[in-house]
Amino acid sequence: MWQRKVLAFLALAFVVGTWSAYHGTGEGGKADAQVRRGVDVWQANNCVACHQLYGLGGYMGPDLTDVVSTKGDAHVRAFVQHGTLRMPAHPITPAEMDDLVAFLTWVDASGQSRVPDSAVHWTGTFILTP
Repeated sequence: MWQRKVLAFLALAFVVGTWSAYHGTGEGGKADAQVRRGVDVWQANNCVACHQLYGLGGYMGPDLTDVVSTKGDAHVRAFVQHGTLRMPAHPITPAEMDDLVAFLTWVDASGQSRVPDSAVHWTGTFILTP
């Protein structure tokens, strides 16, 4: 009898945990047309090959989940337009840049990156200190 109660409790905990994991905070809201166009710019330029969102993606560049709130949209615009030693410049139109920034702002409102830039080694691994 007690096994059924334990099983029922575990099933309920699984359902609640799954719902809360996929429900999110709701702060990001629905993606409007500009955000959806920004996703297209993100994908067309293969940004995920080097960058992460929510900890998922490439490891050559930093996680961009919260780049707008931590660095500002001017930072994003400058790096995308001019590039760096490790990141190529992307010749996108001003409208595409606005769409990309809108997308990253939308992502920023819905989550946070938990790994600071200083903890990402150039090889893509993390430098973890106790």
